[in-house]
Amino acid sequence: MRVPVLMLLAAAATVAACGKKAPEQPAPEPTPPPAAPTPAPAPPPADDSEARRRAEAERLAAETTRRLAAELTAMINFDFDRSDIRPGDAAKLDAKAAILLANPAVRLRIAGHCDERGSDEYNLALGNRRANAARQYLINKGIAADRLETVSYGEERPLSAGSDEGSWAQNRRDEFEITAGAERLVAPR
Repeated sequence: MRVPVLMLLAAAATVAACGKKAPEQPAPEPTPPPAAPTPAPAPPPADDSEARRRAEAERLAAETTRRLAAELTAMINFDFDRSDIRPGDAAKLDAKAAILLANPAVRLRIAGHCDERGSDEYNLALGNRRANAARQYLINKGIAADRLETVSYGEERPLSAGSDEGSWAQNRRDEFEITAGAERLVAPR
């Protein structure tokens, strides 16, 4: 009886030994991340007054650009059924010409508009005459023709929806849009 008990014990020991896990190996230490590159030494601090002067110059340049862009895009108006430049609007066009001469990269689109009176065809033709009148005025002041394009919208884009003289007067206009070169405008000398 001893032999079967011994065999049974041996079999149990073998089964127990097979069920044991191998001892766990400790996880390897993580490798440290590569060292960050050493930044280049910072330039010596600029003189505070120099930095203020530069900031002020940038502010003035931005303000000049905004002011000159507003002058370039200022509308002019026309009398009823007319396309000739009125004296007060000639001064606006003179200011535009001076700015354009000082900024040769600037290009403009001139859009002619009309009030609601008249046929669509007539108003498109009148809007075209108005845009071309302003364009020709600027060309006569020395602006290259290829810097000025025109378009007519006739009565299709009114500023004022009213049907009275005040509304019609606002709608008889040329609008000016800067199409290129307005990033940094310089004032005429």
